[in-house]
Amino acid sequence: MATIAQEPLAAADKDRFYFRSAVAMAIIIVTGFTMQWAMGRSTFTARPLVHAHGLIFMTWVGIFVAQSWFASSGSVALHRRLGRIAALWTLLMIVFGFWITIDMVQRGTAPFFFQPQHFLIANPANILCFAILIGAALRMRRRPDWHMRLQLCAMASILGPAFGRLLPMPLLAPHAWNIAGLCGLAIPVIGMVRDLRREGRVHPAWWWGMLGIVAAIPIAHLVAFSPLGDAIYASVTAGHPGAAVDGLAFAPPPPI
Repeated sequence: MATIAQEPLAAADKDRFYFRSAVAMAIIIVTGFTMQWAMGRSTFTARPLVHAHGLIFMTWVGIFVAQSWFASSGSVALHRRLGRIAALWTLLMIVFGFWITIDMVQRGTAPFFFQPQHFLIANPANILCFAILIGAALRMRRRPDWHMRLQLCAMASILGPAFGRLLPMPLLAPHAWNIAGLCGLAIPVIGMVRDLRREGRVHPAWWWGMLGIVAAIPIAHLVAFSPLGDAIYASVTAGHPGAAVDGLAFAPPPPI
């Protein structure tokens, strides 16, 4: 959790649900990326930008788990100190998330089960969704019930790349991006069921968080498959190998 409420947060999380959810999401992320390495699809010989991007996002996972632990255990001072770092770290994630996306499209190396133009728009849209949910959670930091749920939704919004490494993505095209992204909704849904069982109602923070996650999908489609999307793709790829790649076509799979 990125910031601290003024009252003890442990009161809102007596059964450690938020910490356990954070750990579950961390396991999904680590498993997804480790599987790619084990299968030889990613190596440590990648260019520096890839390593920097991976380091920044994986460090966020560690920060998120630590913050959820501090929140659930009532370690207010530690939660507050790490929260300041987490807020700044979010900005790094936005910058490097955009950067790696643009770099891949310019090189013409977007995953073959995504249309490059859609990938160029959808990935930043997803990152912006994450940033908006984090910002909303920060605004609600004095209300732990909202703060914690919005933070979990923010983390769920960036689980798509992890699920994308666990699912048979080539078989899911042309809907691979949407399916991988929507898998992250499992965490908010579990939270909603928990609310119903414990309190007899669903907290509105879940609905707002899920709305943000789902809304990013049609927004990305509307932009990507429009004249504006064409113009953005042309501008980004101009002078790069990606300019020779049809932005709305699926590339052939790499040779086995």
